[in-house]
Amino acid sequence: MSASLHIFDLDNTLIDGDSSTWWSEYLVREGLVDDARYLAREAALMEDYAHGSMDLHQYVALTLSPLAAMTIPEVDARVARWVDDVILPRVYPQARELIQTLNAQGQPTLVISASVSLLVKPIARALGINEAIGVEVRTRDNRYSNCISGTPSYQQGKITRFNAWRETQAAAPETVTFYTDSINDLPLCLQADKVVLVNPCPQLRAQGEARQWPAVSWSLA
Repeated sequence: MSASLHIFDLDNTLIDGDSSTWWSEYLVREGLVDDARYLAREAALMEDYAHGSMDLHQYVALTLSPLAAMTIPEVDARVARWVDDVILPRVYPQARELIQTLNAQGQPTLVISASVSLLVKPIARALGINEAIGVEVRTRDNRYSNCISGTPSYQQGKITRFNAWRETQAAAPETVTFYTDSINDLPLCLQADKVVLVNPCPQLRAQGEARQWPAVSWSLA
């Protein structure tokens, strides 16, 4: 591994919004959700996330329950179309340019997200990032369940998952640069050598100002 590893949060960092919410909205549009209050319940949990208090197990239980009738290949095919149709038009141009520059320089990149890996990994690949960590879920009978498997990559869990990933690499990076928008990522920010705040939330902005972390403003325009 080269001298510097660049780690990216996904939602509201590389893309202009939250992939998990967009996936939930997609499921409703496709008629795959029976619960009339599904999106309202999802929105309430996302409000908890914004304040750093989400119950991630509850969120995954809610948002993956509509997939119970589909096989893993069926879900993955839907995800691939959704990435093309919904995600790629909402990638920040500044993020695309940075990723392309890092790839051209041979700098390693990694996405770590609190969204489920069945969404995170295809999105990362579409952005040109081959290494990605998301929340893993159990599988059963060739289907995704709505239960988390192992340590979720959320808050302190991002450090746990990153350290486990790093142990699988041939060599450790000399420096780690982390890009994020969310207060939920403060633990990993404190472990990284360098931090770049991308459109930070108010709580993280305050932390960044106290620590003199640089902040950038990315947009689709």
